[in-house]
Amino acid sequence: MRILAATASAIVWLNASSAVLAERLASTPQEEFDAMRASFQPAKAKGIHFRYQWELSGPHGGEWWIEVNDGKYKMGKGKIPNPSVTFLATDRDWVAICHGQLNGTWAYVTGRLKVRGDHGAARKLDEVFP
Repeated sequence: MRILAATASAIVWLNASSAVLAERLASTPQEEFDAMRASFQPAKAKGIHFRYQWELSGPHGGEWWIEVNDGKYKMGKGKIPNPSVTFLATDRDWVAICHGQLNGTWAYVTGRLKVRGDHGAARKLDEVFP
């Protein structure tokens, strides 16, 4: 009887976990950029002057940008002039990267994420927006 109860509990937990994961992966790039606002670390952005551009394809794709300038940032939709780095991916892959479901390095190596420009600036993004 204990095994049956434990199995039933595990199935309920797995179904709930799968539903949460599916919901997170169903988010849009816009929701991910909105969430980045809350994670900004001004202290880690001191002395940093980078312009980030995203070009995402797919049904929820589009263009977004972030400008980090000495502990402050601005964010918007569209193109920013002279980006330090540009990220190109599908909307689904970018959301998966944001949720840790797709490793960014693996996405880069396999061509699912393209990084044009300053790779050092790209690496700083995780520090400034963890």
